[in-house]
Formats: sequence, C-alpha cells, structure tokens
Amino acid sequence: MWKRNCRSTVVAFFLLASCLLLLAHAQSPELPAGPAQAKVTTACLECHESRIILQQRLSKGAWTKEVDKMIKWGAVVDPADRDSFIEYLSTNFPPDKAAEQMPRVAADKKH
Repeated sequence: MWKRNCRSTVVAFFLLASCLLLLAHAQSPELPAGPAQAKVTTACLECHESRIILQQRLSKGAWTKEVDKMIKWGAVVDPADRDSFIEYLSTNFPPDKAAEQMPRVAADKKH
C-alpha cells in the first residue's frame, strides 16, 4: 500500500513540475526572427528564459565568449552551428542597440 501511495505522489510531483516548466516557457517572450532563431531558442531556453538574452547588449567578441561559456557549461550546440549562434546574437543584441524593457514578473512589494 505504501509503495502505491509513494509512487502516486512521485508521479503527481513530476506532472506538476512539468506543467510549471511549460508555463514558464510559455510566458517567455520570443527571440527575434532570424536564420538561427529556432536553434538558439532550443539551446538557450533549455536552461533560462529569453528575457536574459533579450536584455543583453554585447559585442561580437563578448557574444563569442558567452556562447563558448554556455557550450562549456553544457548547452547543446552543434559545433557547425556555433558561428550562426554568434552571428544571430551579435546582430540582434549589439551594444549600440537599446536594451528591451521587460515588464516585472514578480508582484511589487508593499510596505
């Protein structure tokens, strides 16, 4: 009996966690259209929301370091796609472009 209840609890937990993860990704704004958008979205949003990328403004050299760092940390990027990731990110999020204003996602604290 205990094993059955425990198994049901574990299944319910994983279903809830999966739903919450899907909801978080559904609320994440889309990255700009471009040749590498789909692959960048798949690789980058596996670990974090698009807001992190949308707010960045880096030079091509800095994007190169960032992409290489993320690959080193485990981002799944085909080596043949590395340069297209860097080109996509440096074209869409260069240092001379104003950062996107992101709406606050947490409720304001009331004092």
